[in-house]
Amino acid sequence: MTTDPGFDRKMLEALVCPQTQGRLEYDAAKQELISHAAHLAFPIRDGIPVMLIDEAREID
Repeated sequence: MTTDPGFDRKMLEALVCPQTQGRLEYDAAKQELISHAAHLAFPIRDGIPVMLIDEAREID
């Protein structure tokens, strides 16, 4: 995980996957928060995580 996610690091620690309530991992290259348990990637737009399941993309 990158040390500078471009937004408040404490916010990242407080956020959980809306589907599984599990931990999220930050992907700096894609500007996404990844939920491996749900197989979803939530976008970060203008420094704001979009934590809507409908906005997430499925990952393998």
